[in-house]
Amino acid sequence: MIEEYGNENYIASLGEFQRTIAGAITRFRENKILQRIRNHDHSVWQPEPTEITNRLGWLYSPQTTMKALDEINDFVEDVRGSGFTNALLLGMGGSSLAAEVFRLIFGVKKRFLDLEILDSTDPGVVLEYAKKFDPQRTLYLVSTKSGSTVETISFMKFFYNHVQSAVGENNASRHFVAITDPGSPLEETARSLKFRKIFLNDPNIGGRFSALSFFGIVPAALVGIDLQKLLQRAQEMVDYCEIDSENRLNSCAHFGVALGELAKAGTDKLTMFFSGSFKAFGAWAEQLIAESTGKEGKGILPVDGEAIAAPEKYARDRVFVYLRKKDEHELDRGIDALKNAEFPVIEITLDDVYDLGAEFYRWEMATAIVSWSLNINPFNQPNVESAKNRAREMTNLYKETGKLPDESPSIEQDGIKFYGDTEAGNPGQALGIYLSKAISGVNYVAMQAYLKPFPKLNDALHRLRTMIQKELRIATTVGYGPRFLHSTGQLHKGDAGNGLFIQLTADMPNDVPIPDEPGSDKSSISFGILKTAQFQGDRQALQENGRKVIRIDLGADPVQSIKKLTEIL
Repeated sequence: MIEEYGNENYIASLGEFQRTIAGAITRFRENKILQRIRNHDHSVWQPEPTEITNRLGWLYSPQTTMKALDEINDFVEDVRGSGFTNALLLGMGGSSLAAEVFRLIFGVKKRFLDLEILDSTDPGVVLEYAKKFDPQRTLYLVSTKSGSTVETISFMKFFYNHVQSAVGENNASRHFVAITDPGSPLEETARSLKFRKIFLNDPNIGGRFSALSFFGIVPAALVGIDLQKLLQRAQEMVDYCEIDSENRLNSCAHFGVALGELAKAGTDKLTMFFSGSFKAFGAWAEQLIAESTGKEGKGILPVDGEAIAAPEKYARDRVFVYLRKKDEHELDRGIDALKNAEFPVIEITLDDVYDLGAEFYRWEMATAIVSWSLNINPFNQPNVESAKNRAREMTNLYKETGKLPDESPSIEQDGIKFYGDTEAGNPGQALGIYLSKAISGVNYVAMQAYLKPFPKLNDALHRLRTMIQKELRIATTVGYGPRFLHSTGQLHKGDAGNGLFIQLTADMPNDVPIPDEPGSDKSSISFGILKTAQFQGDRQALQENGRKVIRIDLGADPVQSIKKLTEIL
């Protein structure tokens, strides 16, 4: 018999962990953790308040954003009335992921703006967006909390010049909107260039907790989402999560305590499955969990996008979360099999897509509670800067010398190059030998795809990860670079060091210069150089943290090269 805890919207089947988690919930209540979080008590997580007390504005995001609805709606009506039909958000990580979730889950309401996200420094992707949208009818959202994110500011400078060439110097700025913190470099730039609108976000909200602030809600408004309804659902979850007692289920608290206790017991691979309506939610949840918990030798690995498999294909380090719409049941049979095999499984059922507002908050609060359980600060990202610093050193070297460090492959065959120590005869064998390390102290494989995304490539990567997962019974993740650097990159360098990292690169047939300043023709660096500096810098940062990492260059045809590697394996 499966022992379950919860109600019709939140069911936790925890098997052998039920008693341990029940005891932890008792400690959670005795220590008044929920009340202390609401009271901004930094000692819930760490003795010092640094990067905690100034990161708790998300607790009130629904209420704060509700007060700005007139301003947001007036802005949307203004841009619709001005003939804009498309919006391109320029951003990374917490500044773009919630917007992407809103667009993919809700779609676009008739006569609102079709929103897309640019979060790749691949020059081919940048060129595609320059060609795809008519600049005369496109609004560009420059979205960055710090106001200095290198990718975002590079996008802004390129597209400012692109728009200026199409509509003229006097009109270009009317196509740009800034979403940033008060006093950031972007605010200064936006004011000097006279952007159409500047949204100044609550500075006490960290990027990955910003879904219900301007960073998520302004893009949501542009695609026609009913903000009042969305934020009301979120506020209901805020109110629901306020109280926790033995007589009242609080799924925010239970969710967080359960994930934290499971992680401490070694069940730290949070494998997420979503029914059709909510598949896009995983990318946002991945960043929230990975960047908040992956530090100080600890961490929960969020696994998004794996195909559901039979129970025997999983090691016992898995906890499964199944998020579905109440009338969608396509994964029920597979989930039931996992429960019957006594894996810990948490099922969350939502009535409709507007419950997404509540779900953002539930996961944010649960993540804060997980971090109490793990005794870490969920709001900092101490290892993110290491990769940024190494990439910055690479770009400075390029500016000084006109070249990046040379790299020589260990093996080259059929257009595929393998970089890393190996005695194998071809790249496929070398990859197989590298993956064999998974039997010794390694429990996940992370593929870091510094590639131009497109559907056939997604499929090829999915087939490769599925084969690895099933053959080795090991968790697999796939992230496009440099996007993942703002998501799972912190965990890769901050967790216990149990991952194998595979960098995948390919030819970049076209390159695009990055203007030194918006409106200027001068350029010191290109998007291709920036992307190369980022994967070289990240590899160096991984190695400095004792991680195992190789690079495979897939040449001119990455899809065919991945197929070859898969066949050899």
